[in-house]
Amino acid sequence: MAQSSKVQIFGEFLEEIPVSNDYLTLNFSPTSAARKRHWEHNGISADFLGDYFAAFFPGDAISENKINRKNTIKSIVSYIANELLENAVKYSDRSANLPITITLYLYEQELIFIVSNYAQEITVEKYQKFIHELLDSDPDELYTRQLEKTALGTGESNIGLLTMINDYSARLGWKFDYLQQDLRIVHVNVIARFDI
Repeated sequence: MAQSSKVQIFGEFLEEIPVSNDYLTLNFSPTSAARKRHWEHNGISADFLGDYFAAFFPGDAISENKINRKNTIKSIVSYIANELLENAVKYSDRSANLPITITLYLYEQELIFIVSNYAQEITVEKYQKFIHELLDSDPDELYTRQLEKTALGTGESNIGLLTMINDYSARLGWKFDYLQQDLRIVHVNVIARFDI
C-alpha cells in the first residue's frame, strides 16, 4: 500500500477502530466497467449489508413502540451503506485502479461504517469545502439550503450525508491521505457511526 505524505482529518474520525467480532468488508473492483455496474446496482450491496446485520437483532418491538428492531436496523444499514457507496463510486478516480471498500462493524450499542475510495485532488477540494460548511452550520438549516440548491440545479446536494445526521444522528468523520507517488490522487476514508 502506498505511503502518505499529507493527511487531513475532519469531524469525528476514529484513527483506531475498536475490536469487533462482528464485521463485514466488501471490496469493489477498480476497473471502470465494474464500477459502472456497481453504480447501477450498489443498492443490492447496501441491502445485503442491511440483511446481514439485521440477522444479529431480535425481531422484538422496540420498547413502547410497535416498530420491529430487526427491520429498523436493516433499513438504517441499507440507507447509510447505499449513500456512502454511491458517493464513493460517483467520486472515485477510475484511472487510479484502486478498489472501493466498505466495512461495517457491529457493537453492542453502535454501528460503524467505513468507506474507502480514491479521488482526484480537485474532487477532494470541493468535498472538503462542503465538509467545512457542514461542520460550521446547523444541520437542519444546511439541509434546507442544500434542498434549494438541488431544486435550482446550482450544485451538489449532499443530501444523503445531511439525512444521515438529521434522521439517524450519525456522527461523521473524514480522513484524506495524499498519496506520495501521485499527490493528485487522494485516499478518502469516511466514517459514519450511529447508536443502536
